[in-house]
Amino acid sequence: MEIEETALPGIGLRHEFTTRGRRRVGVVAHHKGRRELVIYDADDPDAVAESLMLTAEEGDVLSELLGAPHIVEKLANLNKMFAGLVGERIRISSDSPYTGRLLGETQARTRTGASIVAVVRDQEVLASPRPDFRFAAEDVVVVVGTPENTAAVAELFRTG
Repeated sequence: MEIEETALPGIGLRHEFTTRGRRRVGVVAHHKGRRELVIYDADDPDAVAESLMLTAEEGDVLSELLGAPHIVEKLANLNKMFAGLVGERIRISSDSPYTGRLLGETQARTRTGASIVAVVRDQEVLASPRPDFRFAAEDVVVVVGTPENTAAVAELFRTG
């Protein structure tokens, strides 16, 4: 089954698919954590027939009802494939040498071997930040690598 992903600037991310019954269904993941379930009109796949706004908690419940155990099983298989890799969250303190500086200046990948894959700022996830991304105090940096690599990135943000 093919899932289409569409970035919605200023809103979030929309995922859509077509059911076997030829109905288009989508989920809009808003930056603030809300989820919107969208069902498109059967006669006009570009027109929305029904839209239901869900809180993050309601989205979690619906996800469980629709098969979260199956998804957990798939994630477990992914974890086996990427054994040895970890994801860490590192909060940037106001006294970090990189507060106010650009991601590219850290040379984190070159210096540590770990990858900075996202930054969380004010509860908004900024995926795949570019080298010209400027860090701010209280940003949470999401790093993927070995335990040693990610620890080296944490040390980098503490001491430079």
